Amino acid sequence: MRGPQTIAWATFPYTFSVSLSALSVLTSLFPTVWLSPGIMHSKENSCCCSFEHCKFTTEWLLSRTRHRPKIAVVCGSGLSLLAESVSNKQVFRYEDIPNFSVSTVPSHDGHLVFGNVKDKSCVFMQGRFHLYEGYSLCKVTFPVRIFKLMGVETIIVTNASGGLCQDFKVGDIMIIKDHINLPGFAGQHPLCGPNDERFGIRFPCMSDAYSKELRKLVLNISAELGYSNFVREGVYCMVSGPNFETIAEARMLHILGSDSVGMSTVPEVTVAKHCGLRVLGLSLITNKVSLDYSREEKVNHEEVLHISKMRAEMLQKETCFQRLKEICKDIFPHFQSSVLEVCGTFHFSRSK
Repeated sequence: MRGPQTIAWATFPYTFSVSLSALSVLTSLFPTVWLSPGIMHSKENSCCCSFEHCKFTTEWLLSRTRHRPKIAVVCGSGLSLLAESVSNKQVFRYEDIPNFSVSTVPSHDGHLVFGNVKDKSCVFMQGRFHLYEGYSLCKVTFPVRIFKLMGVETIIVTNASGGLCQDFKVGDIMIIKDHINLPGFAGQHPLCGPNDERFGIRFPCMSDAYSKELRKLVLNISAELGYSNFVREGVYCMVSGPNFETIAEARMLHILGSDSVGMSTVPEVTVAKHCGLRVLGLSLITNKVSLDYSREEKVNHEEVLHISKMRAEMLQKETCFQRLKEICKDIFPHFQSSVLEVCGTFHFSRSK
């Protein structure tokens, strides 16, 4: 006599076949859902970001340069000029570096620049990678892990962002004191998937992602340079883009506590903190995000006034670029080779 267990096993092949058919239909209808890098993580879907890939790229770079940088700078949109202060410069194109992605944004040059700034060995990324370009977060953050394996101890991330805080003006420099990882709430997080202890711990603390010492240092340097009126502190919010925010979205972000909004930076900072790097974040306010439905542009405004306004903003931005460049340049002499020991940051065991 066949009992319930016998019946269940008898129908198992049919049930399993139906389940596979249903899964096949779902994956064909919604491939982006099933194969999204924020949802599906496996060794086969590692996007060439394993420790071995990182080590190979690191060794490739170190074999071609004598520089051994302790400081890395990620140049955001329009901020590639930050690398102009470099002496003994050596430049690598992204497309020539194994496992590196290629910048597709026009304002990102796509160069890795090694050199010295005031006798400090540094590496500059002239252009970063973004989610909206179609790259997975492991590819977006790949350079940060390369920097760590190269011996970098401190990373300075810069970006161009929209101001949500009503006190901010176009051209202000915001020192990032904290961030909101909006894509992370939806599962798009660079630390999802298997954790490699050679990079960092499984559950890193992010409450102190941005170094208090470096933030204070920038404030002091800004005061010395006479830039106190242009330098602020605030919270940066990352959205995935590529579209800019609706007014309703901007209002929501403002209510959440965001002072500025952009489409980058947070993934790199998260991985840098995971790797044990000290982080300084600087955000250039390039526009004010509208929070008011009544502030729409009037098409009947005189064209000359409109052009004058645009050019005034451009001049203000370029002036601020120079300020940002001077601040970054003056920061470097303050770094010591033992910054990690001094600040008590946990160490990272680096493979030879």
